Amino acid sequence: MITARFSAATALVSALLLVACGGLDEGPPSTKGSFTAVVSFGDSLSDVGTYAPATSLAGNGTPPYFGGKFTTNSATGTIWVENLAGTLGIAVTPAEVGFNGASVKCPAASVPALASSCTAYGQGGARITDPSGIGHNADGSGALTVPVVQQIANHLARFTRFTANDLILVYAGNNDVFIQFDAYATAAVQAQAAAAAGSLTAAQANQAIATAQAAAEQAVRTAAQELADAVRTQILAKGGKYVAVMNLSDIGDTPFGNSLPPTLHAELTVLSQSFNGSLFAALLGQPVRTIDTYTLSKGVYQNPTANGFVNNTVPACDPAAISVITGSAVTDGSSLFCNGTPGAPFNGLRAGADPQTWQFADDVHPTTHGHKVIGDAFAKQLQSFNRI
Repeated sequence: MITARFSAATALVSALLLVACGGLDEGPPSTKGSFTAVVSFGDSLSDVGTYAPATSLAGNGTPPYFGGKFTTNSATGTIWVENLAGTLGIAVTPAEVGFNGASVKCPAASVPALASSCTAYGQGGARITDPSGIGHNADGSGALTVPVVQQIANHLARFTRFTANDLILVYAGNNDVFIQFDAYATAAVQAQAAAAAGSLTAAQANQAIATAQAAAEQAVRTAAQELADAVRTQILAKGGKYVAVMNLSDIGDTPFGNSLPPTLHAELTVLSQSFNGSLFAALLGQPVRTIDTYTLSKGVYQNPTANGFVNNTVPACDPAAISVITGSAVTDGSSLFCNGTPGAPFNGLRAGADPQTWQFADDVHPTTHGHKVIGDAFAKQLQSFNRI
């Protein structure tokens, strides 16, 4: 149910080329706002355009693109990373752009003034350590899904070390949760079917489900520990001074989560919490700022009108419209292929949907305004640390 998000994109572009503990009060930058780079690592929530070629209007991977970010794309369809960087007056562009195993590193370098801006490493589908992310095929085709540990290694290969003028943002783990949730849900359905068919007793089926549940929860805790290890050994130990690590929101609050039966919905929340608990525990005492996205997002979800939302249950992007725009190559309504430009023939919104008042673009990703709310919340947290 999860991997379908990228499968159709492959056919479309088969030939083409991501609280506080510890202190950060020593060393430069000596004043607020003196950062010279925003460096971000993560998944689709922090992806500023890795897969843009998949949305080429000409269908050949060349600009202009009608999508490319996991939101309601348009001329103003920025995501939280870009919004936060913008408040600092810093340009940030994709570190890598491509699909199906072919990619270009730092495409913005073709403009000399932007050569140092390619520090947004987040990629849709990326996991913490496993390169087999969502949408990445065993033969290397499909989504790139460079894992977060490799994203960090790629930055170090380019720059050797982090500097005290880097604002480093780490927001990852969603796809590890999705992968493990999918494994658990599959095992649960199979066990229930076997019990119904009489090949397992009810007790045996319940044991199989409990075993799958425990395995999924342990796997996400392990992923969180691996992320914390990377922060300690590859960011802090390599010169990172100003590091913000975000935990996960409650994925159960998304349209995807709310579409599930109660038992599965509850487990999706448990997996989100398991990841977060392990991540925060592993970073306790480290000189990083941990931002409690779970609590922030829960507050937004439970108080939509206070945050400018009139709809936080239905995705703004219309699967039928996107299917037409992509010649039936994309049928799941992925916001990667969703454009919110009013009146444009490639507009992929539902009738009546507004990216400024609807919270979700697709079943898990925020709209333009959804990203602004996230970015504003993160900026407020960082301002309270006297960092921006």
